[in-house]
Amino acid sequence: MQYYEDLEVGRVTKFGHYDVTREEVIEFAKKYDPQAFHLDDEAAAATHFGRLSASGWHTAAMTMSMTVANLLNNKQAGLGSPGIDELRWIKPVYPGDTLRCENTLLEKRRSKTRPEMGIIKGETRVFNQNDELVMSFKALGLVATRDPAGTD
Repeated sequence: MQYYEDLEVGRVTKFGHYDVTREEVIEFAKKYDPQAFHLDDEAAAATHFGRLSASGWHTAAMTMSMTVANLLNNKQAGLGSPGIDELRWIKPVYPGDTLRCENTLLEKRRSKTRPEMGIIKGETRVFNQNDELVMSFKALGLVATRDPAGTD
């Protein structure tokens, strides 16, 4: 198990592999973001996207899938997240793209009111198969401490 004490500020973690499919782009858009450029080739071709593109929220969901797989693989003692900041959709994501992530741990501190957990802040960057940045955000995470009485 990887606890708060095991996490090092400045560490960069590379993870994930997600193949974006046309079927999933359309299915997600039908349910959550039914704008024409996420659903119809002809409509999308007439926009600045130039072709069918994934919803930014779909990109965020695919990123979450890769993030959770990474946390489970590394057996991190995660306790959820109080939120994200600075979410940016930088480049469109298209069917046929393959996504991957990099996360940098920016800071960490022990909770003053809940000594059994620490609070971490990281920046996640999502890249396509051409190493082009497509999305970024900063997130807070809650992680169990190994020793609630410990200090940093």
